[in-house]
Amino acid sequence: MALYEHVFLARQDLSQSQVDALAAAATEIVESNQGKVTKTETWGLKNLAYKIKRNRKAHFVMLNIECAGDVVAELERQTQINEDVIRYMTIRVDEHETGPSVMMRKNDRDQRRRRDREN
Repeated sequence: MALYEHVFLARQDLSQSQVDALAAAATEIVESNQGKVTKTETWGLKNLAYKIKRNRKAHFVMLNIECAGDVVAELERQTQINEDVIRYMTIRVDEHETGPSVMMRKNDRDQRRRRDREN
């Protein structure tokens, strides 16, 4: 089975529980087709560099997936149909990162810097 990273951007006006439901739906698509989601990370609501479908911000979610190529095709087809998802990208990788992703480490580093400035 091949390894993939699937990142999608959800509309800014969704609640966090709705974003979690989108991630759960993607996980269900993969697992119902004999795939496996090894990690799910929600990166939060972030500013976009430019407007996408009239959104200035978006909720970012990343899934580490272990599955066959036809499962990825089905996941992308279902994602494309969903109106709450404004962008998505799936990339085949040689191996998944262990521990938190770069985006999560960046958030931790930024929070530490803010705390240090306040003290």
